[in-house]
Amino acid sequence: MVTITFLMIQMISGAIGGNIFAKLTRFTLGFIYNSIVGAVGGALGGFIFQIVGVGAELTSYDPLGIRSLLLQSAIGAGTGAFLTVFAGMFRAE
Repeated sequence: MVTITFLMIQMISGAIGGNIFAKLTRFTLGFIYNSIVGAVGGALGGFIFQIVGVGAELTSYDPLGIRSLLLQSAIGAGTGAFLTVFAGMFRAE
């Protein structure tokens, strides 16, 4: 249950982070593609951070506490923004 909750938070925040950062840098793919790529980036980033073990001590004490939810949001938004802008750089002329 916690893993699905974290995945949803990472995907939603990845889509939001991807759209915001793509608009700021002008490497946009359009709203729909920014959202899709950002959500995928958020999910992949969360998966990578889970494998590496970053933040495991925060989520082990209180898995649905505010600190762990904010950590998952930050991971999703950051990696979603990174992947969206990276994808947008290849499309830019």
